[in-house]
Amino acid sequence: MLDYAAKLTRAPWNMIEDDVRQLRGAGFSDRAILDVAQITAYFAYVNRIADGLGLSLERYWAEGRDDYD
Repeated sequence: MLDYAAKLTRAPWNMIEDDVRQLRGAGFSDRAILDVAQITAYFAYVNRIADGLGLSLERYWAEGRDDYD
Protein backbone atom coordinates (compact mmCIF):
# COMPACT_ATOMS: atom_id res chain seq x y z
CA MET A 1 0.00 0.00 0.00
CA LEU A 2 2.79 2.41 0.82
CA ASP A 3 4.52 1.69 -2.50
CA TYR A 4 1.22 2.41 -4.27
CA ALA A 5 0.75 5.69 -2.39
CA ALA A 6 4.34 6.75 -3.02
CA LYS A 7 4.06 6.00 -6.74
CA LEU A 8 0.74 7.85 -6.97
CA THR A 9 2.33 10.82 -5.23
CA ARG A 10 5.63 10.92 -7.11
CA ALA A 11 4.67 9.73 -10.60
CA PRO A 12 0.89 9.53 -11.07
CA TRP A 13 1.34 9.38 -14.85
CA ASN A 14 3.02 5.98 -14.40
CA MET A 15 0.10 4.32 -12.60
CA ILE A 16 -1.19 1.23 -14.37
CA GLU A 17 -3.93 -1.32 -13.76
CA ASP A 18 -1.37 -3.75 -12.36
CA ASP A 19 -0.77 -1.37 -9.43
CA VAL A 20 -4.37 -1.96 -8.37
CA ARG A 21 -4.10 -5.70 -9.03
CA GLN A 22 -1.14 -5.90 -6.68
CA LEU A 23 -3.17 -4.32 -3.89
CA ARG A 24 -6.02 -6.75 -4.52
CA GLY A 25 -3.50 -9.59 -4.41
CA ALA A 26 -2.32 -8.31 -1.02
CA GLY A 27 -5.90 -8.55 0.26
CA PHE A 28 -7.15 -4.99 -0.20
CA SER A 29 -10.79 -4.60 -1.18
CA ASP A 30 -11.82 -2.23 -3.95
CA ARG A 31 -13.21 0.10 -1.27
CA ALA A 32 -9.90 0.09 0.59
CA ILE A 33 -8.01 0.80 -2.63
CA LEU A 34 -10.35 3.70 -3.35
CA ASP A 35 -9.74 5.04 0.15
CA VAL A 36 -5.96 4.84 -0.30
CA ALA A 37 -6.16 6.61 -3.67
CA GLN A 38 -8.47 9.34 -2.34
CA ILE A 39 -6.44 10.01 0.79
CA THR A 40 -3.20 10.10 -1.20
CA ALA A 41 -4.72 12.47 -3.75
CA TYR A 42 -6.21 14.67 -1.03
CA PHE A 43 -2.86 15.20 0.68
CA ALA A 44 -1.20 15.96 -2.65
CA TYR A 45 -3.93 18.51 -3.37
CA VAL A 46 -3.72 20.19 0.03
CA ASN A 47 0.07 20.39 -0.10
CA ARG A 48 0.01 21.91 -3.58
CA ILE A 49 -2.53 24.51 -2.51
CA ALA A 50 -0.40 25.41 0.52
CA ASP A 51 2.77 25.55 -1.58
CA GLY A 52 1.02 27.55 -4.29
CA LEU A 53 -0.10 30.13 -1.76
CA GLY A 54 3.32 30.33 -0.13
CA LEU A 55 2.06 29.10 3.23
CA SER A 56 4.52 27.91 5.83
CA LEU A 57 4.20 25.57 8.78
CA GLU A 58 2.79 26.91 11.99
CA ARG A 59 5.49 27.63 14.56
CA TYR A 60 4.44 24.54 16.53
CA TRP A 61 5.29 22.18 13.64
CA ALA A 62 8.36 24.07 12.46
CA GLU A 63 9.92 23.71 15.92
CA GLY A 64 9.32 19.95 15.92
CA ARG A 65 7.71 19.96 19.34
CA ASP A 66 5.91 16.87 20.53
CA ASP A 67 3.67 18.49 23.13
CA TYR A 68 0.71 20.83 22.89
CA ASP A 69 2.00 23.72 25.03
